[in-house]
Amino acid sequence: MTVDATGLIGPCYSWRTSPSIVEVVYEGGMTAETAAMRAAVEAPEAGLDVVVLGGGGHVGLPLSLALAKAGLRVGILDIAEATLARIGRGEMPFIESGADELLAELLPTGRLQLSASSEMLSRTRQVVVVVGTPIDEFLNPSMTVFERTVEQMFQYVQPGTLVVLRSTVYPGTSEFMAGAFAARSCDVQVAFCPERIAEGHAIEELSSLPQIVGSDDDETGDRAERLFRQLTQNIIRVSTKEAELAKLFTNAWRYMKFAVANQFFEIAHSAGVDYSHVLHAIRTDYPRARDLPSPGLAAGPCLLKDTMQLAAFTADHFPLGQSAMQVNEGLPAYMVGAMERRYGSLRGRTIGLLGMAFKSESDDIRSSLSYKLRKLFFWAGARVLCTDPYVADPRLVPLDQVIAEAEILVLGVPHRVYRDANLGDRELIDIWGALGGIRL
Repeated sequence: MTVDATGLIGPCYSWRTSPSIVEVVYEGGMTAETAAMRAAVEAPEAGLDVVVLGGGGHVGLPLSLALAKAGLRVGILDIAEATLARIGRGEMPFIESGADELLAELLPTGRLQLSASSEMLSRTRQVVVVVGTPIDEFLNPSMTVFERTVEQMFQYVQPGTLVVLRSTVYPGTSEFMAGAFAARSCDVQVAFCPERIAEGHAIEELSSLPQIVGSDDDETGDRAERLFRQLTQNIIRVSTKEAELAKLFTNAWRYMKFAVANQFFEIAHSAGVDYSHVLHAIRTDYPRARDLPSPGLAAGPCLLKDTMQLAAFTADHFPLGQSAMQVNEGLPAYMVGAMERRYGSLRGRTIGLLGMAFKSESDDIRSSLSYKLRKLFFWAGARVLCTDPYVADPRLVPLDQVIAEAEILVLGVPHRVYRDANLGDRELIDIWGALGGIRL
């Protein structure tokens, strides 16, 4: 237990300069808009302009850094104490372009405070909740996480606190949260302001992309707008349910586009046609097909989950989304079957799998289809050697060993490092078309 500079006691990691230095930083860097927002929402004893609940993760930490860069005093609240300790040492717990330098710049200013104690919520009148709706084993959304979040928050939040939901949620979650707080006689205002960034590019995109602000009354919307105007002047105002659907539709649309690309690949491949030639013919100097993606393993923590949330929300169960899920989740099995037809049985063969993250230049393995592909190769009787320059997994081996021992290489994720690697005379299965290998 520690006592931080505000005098509050809790299992807090706190890095602050002297009060006089902090005051100089604020007076020199505060915009008029920041000062107006602070005067409108902050109780004198609050101490923090905003607390990000779940602030140590892929969505919460870049947002915390961006808000602190804008001059706000930001509390990062997260139950992962080991992650907080790493952040406090100036170490980013995941890959995010520009974040390492920004974290090092911000820690000495005192504008970041880190805590694993919910008591931190009592020190602000603005809380951003970065907790998404997971799907259960039946691909249905689970609301349990939000019930737990309300229980965690309600005894600490100050009256009149603005609670901004940030992660993708099932439609109606904002209204559910507002009702759950009201049932506990907790006076808060709830808005939904979805994150819209591509993981790994959050620091740049938080200021370059428009921010959707979903609220069901003008006062709440105005407060949420003031908060996000610290990052961008491009604000789009809608209701909470409209904002919730906008976020889900965005991710489902991307997921369906990837599914179309993968289905086209499978059709062409089954017909004995080189899909790279087809794709070249479609795209070349033809603007209406410019947005057709290349085939590849479409995964990650949001696309499948959010598409299935829409399927659970609609009366017809969203057949387009269901079909997209079947195509994208079925691609690893299609690849294994195609390789068995090409090489005969895979039993006893050594296969090298290049890349285990869910996308290139990332260390995030959540929902990665490379792991599904690895499992299917094992079931087919193959010895599988996996490698990834970014992923920390004791089962992975160095790239040199994979190249030396594998009979067949399979590109799981098109990391840039593989473009310059000497893969020798090994046959490379590359459905992405990134390295010029065999498409199957």
